[in-house]
Amino acid sequence: MSHPRRYTDDDAYLARLRRICLALPEASEKESHGHPNFYTKKVFAVFGGVVKGDHDSDRWSQSVLVLPNLLTREAALNDDRFFVPGYYGPYGWIGLDFRAAEVDWDEVADLVDESYRNTAPARLVKLLP
Repeated sequence: MSHPRRYTDDDAYLARLRRICLALPEASEKESHGHPNFYTKKVFAVFGGVVKGDHDSDRWSQSVLVLPNLLTREAALNDDRFFVPGYYGPYGWIGLDFRAAEVDWDEVADLVDESYRNTAPARLVKLLP
């Protein structure tokens, strides 16, 4: 079953996220389940998400999903801008809703960096500052 595309190419949030993600060593982008996914060997960031039981809503369509460290995850989930995404949430992933408040792009870059470090091969992580 193919999934409908859940984003537009001219989305300004996606453009900014794309620049952050693709600046990381050997990062690439592919579409999966209707969302842009950023990966090396494994996915480290996804643009757009859903919550379990609410697949038709575009509520989380302008968000980033990442895999943070446990302490970052616990702190983030006490902040209304963050949510537990469907399918990814049980594995430790969180979502940051770009429409919930003005986006702090330094925070986004830090979250993406942390997720990259948690998923990329060690040889690529060693290339980071």
